Amino acid sequence: MQSKKLKIYNTLSRTKEIFEPISPPNVGMYVCGPTVYGDAHLGHARAAVSFDIVFRYLRFLDYKVRYVRNITDVGHLEADADEGEDKIAKKAKLEQLEPMEVAQQYASSYHRDMELLNTIRPSIEPRATGHIPEQIKLIDEIIANGLAYVVNGSVYFDVLKYNKEEKQYGILSGRVVDELMSGSRELDGQSEKKNPVDFALWKKASPEHLMRWESKWSVGFPGWHLECTAMSSKYLGDKFDIHGGGMDLMFPHHECEIAQSNASHHTDPAKYWMHNNMITINGQKMGKSLGNFITLQQLFHGDHEKLEQAYSPMTVRYFILTAHYRSTLDFSNQALQAAQKGYKKLINGLRITSQLKYEADPEVLVDENNVAQIEKSIAAAFDAMNDDFNTAQAIGHLFNLLKKINSLYTGQLHSAQLGRDVYDKLIQTFNVFIKEILGLIEEKGDNQDELLKVIIDLYSNAKSARDYQKVDEIRAALKGVGVIIKDMKNSVDWAYEE
Repeated sequence: MQSKKLKIYNTLSRTKEIFEPISPPNVGMYVCGPTVYGDAHLGHARAAVSFDIVFRYLRFLDYKVRYVRNITDVGHLEADADEGEDKIAKKAKLEQLEPMEVAQQYASSYHRDMELLNTIRPSIEPRATGHIPEQIKLIDEIIANGLAYVVNGSVYFDVLKYNKEEKQYGILSGRVVDELMSGSRELDGQSEKKNPVDFALWKKASPEHLMRWESKWSVGFPGWHLECTAMSSKYLGDKFDIHGGGMDLMFPHHECEIAQSNASHHTDPAKYWMHNNMITINGQKMGKSLGNFITLQQLFHGDHEKLEQAYSPMTVRYFILTAHYRSTLDFSNQALQAAQKGYKKLINGLRITSQLKYEADPEVLVDENNVAQIEKSIAAAFDAMNDDFNTAQAIGHLFNLLKKINSLYTGQLHSAQLGRDVYDKLIQTFNVFIKEILGLIEEKGDNQDELLKVIIDLYSNAKSARDYQKVDEIRAALKGVGVIIKDMKNSVDWAYEE
């Protein structure tokens, strides 16, 4: 089915590159996960779904993928800076809980929401607090290589020395150290750092700081950037295939990861860097720090002033997939309502494929035009995925396949007109894309199929008895819960209302 090789847009080179793993068929992928101090919102969903697609498609291509996604439960200070309160500790004070209670509570709610979105759990999900010894060892290596210094019990990465002796700082984001320095001059004299661009590897804890560990430098805690370098190298090696995360992490977080890896292991951590773009509301990034976010639970229940209705997890997943992961995706009720219709159309198509059967008929000639259209759409869907995981384009080609499936269902197209091979390829491709690659599932209530069968039987009996009042009542009742009855030539069926 694959007509082209997979290409990935590499942020590091700013070009699409043919994907060539370091040790095929094995692929190592590290993705920056959540800082667990609040409920997951639509922005978190976009990152999780985007890299779930990468994980799914690589596995579909028969790669053996080790997918590592961390949980940040210490060291992430307010404003992503080296000063201020730990985000989790601050939440713990507000809720009068231990920091680890907060971390556990929101890690659990994150997992619940990701499961509802049908994202596959990563192969390994390490936590920052579970890897303090590895982070301390990493700091030792950087100090031994002369690229970090100790001040008053804190340890800082020497960016200017690294930039001069090891590698360009800013290679990922395109930032220039001299410009960063000139833009930070107002901090001179107000910090214990040698230079304002330096960043913390270890921070001495103030007396009121709740999260603290023993080290040779002080009782303190690791810098935010350190955990990902320590954990990615532990589980994937010093050099691995893909590092992913949100575009907002490119600088300083990922830039610092590259610096730490080169300063300790003398190598870039990842061969390919992938960044998903933002969810926006009225053109502004959605985020907890900006206070303009909508949590996933609010979306699922319609419990937010910006929401006109509730949107199911699969509607939200489909909404995310309708844009390329590197494009911005703007929230609106109209866009989500369109996604709801699109999702239901695909799921109705999925239901139809389970009912269709190939019927051989020697008197029916193969329709070469329809065959060519189906072959073209199948190839185009895979080409879209091979072009940097373009789910938006792939979905467009799936709708072309859906037209053929609907024609088979209504009898406008005879299965024999496609020939057995093309018919099987059509059904298989549609199912594989919806279920395995895009990860969309049918959202059913308890005993839904059995209940609908009973209602359809009642409808059919009323229709046979010409009890048209009862027929209309059943139709209206089902429509009220999003189901429509379809009177077929020789049977009665149902579909989700689109």
